[in-house]
Amino acid sequence: MAGVALLGAGIFAREQHLPAIQATPKLALKAIYSRRRHAAAALAALARDPAGVDVYYDVDVDDVDATGDTVAATSAAGSAADASLDALLRRADIAAVIVALPIAHQPRVVERALRAGKHVLSEKPVAGDAAEGKRLVERYEALLPLPSPSPSPSLPPSGGRPLWGVAENYRFMDSARYAAQRAREIGGRLVAFRLMRYGFVAEGNKYFATEWRKIPDYQGGFLLDGGVHFVAALRLLLNAVGEEIAQVAGFSALLEQRLLPVDTVHAVAVTRRGVAGTVAMSFGTEFKAGTEVELVTTNGAVLWTPDEVSTVARSKDGSGREQATRRFVYSTGVANEVAAFASAIETGVLEKGLSPREALKDLEVVQGLLMSGAEGGKVAAVASQA
Repeated sequence: MAGVALLGAGIFAREQHLPAIQATPKLALKAIYSRRRHAAAALAALARDPAGVDVYYDVDVDDVDATGDTVAATSAAGSAADASLDALLRRADIAAVIVALPIAHQPRVVERALRAGKHVLSEKPVAGDAAEGKRLVERYEALLPLPSPSPSPSLPPSGGRPLWGVAENYRFMDSARYAAQRAREIGGRLVAFRLMRYGFVAEGNKYFATEWRKIPDYQGGFLLDGGVHFVAALRLLLNAVGEEIAQVAGFSALLEQRLLPVDTVHAVAVTRRGVAGTVAMSFGTEFKAGTEVELVTTNGAVLWTPDEVSTVARSKDGSGREQATRRFVYSTGVANEVAAFASAIETGVLEKGLSPREALKDLEVVQGLLMSGAEGGKVAAVASQA
């Protein structure tokens, strides 16, 4: 069983990561970190064994001086270092961290944890923009294997590089994985595809209520924060038939003035082999809602929604068509991805669905859509096609 710390105490950490950690027998929650002590303590109190979860933080309660600067963290022992993130990262009984922090803050924390020899599962997107994401991935891949003996008991005896996975839970939804499986089974040459996601972020939405989402310091607002989910689902199905997005061109808009900087994009995406499809995503359509990815090949079609997969395929004898629908109990996929991360710590092998390179490709597609929209529909190339 690997000791794990949860870095972040926000909505998703509370509602998804904490239950997923506690549902994974290969992980033992040891600590929770947040910028403010009260947030970390409140989440620790919800743990199955609160007494066994230590709290780390940057600011004790609301310690801000007259200039607006934060005051150094202190612990019950009175030492600023005792409660710091660095102190948490020095703990030998913590082998891994799950990072669920605001988008702009995550890359620095990810790098600190990796350099401390901790396995890392960080929330999507991999970074706020593709350039920063690429730098982070390249720095990770350039990390030398840690010296032997390993500073972390969960690392291979020879040392080895700590594992880093990016938590894109849509790749771990049972329905999405089944849809990809059916696409592989049906096979054929891709002829058309589409991603459609409409919804409305109301003013009282719990995620909109978080300050860093109300006034985003990263590109795209909800189109980045949420859009990478839907692009990941589209790419999962495209990859199942050997395709990848190479170019995008589209138009963006701001339908709800509070959902800065843009909340809607309608675009055409073109694969490496020249197959065109459509991408429509909006977080500002009050009277239209739904999420669908559809893939059409020369052998059949797959239509995915989070709770249903419908397929049509040429019958085995070629005389007709076979249609099928499978329904799923909705699940975010977070429990599956955390379990996959725990297994990777045990085996030393990270599955493709957690790969930072995959997360970087998701980000590059979304960034391409945003750039194209900002330039009036100019074609944008998606950099990572390897």
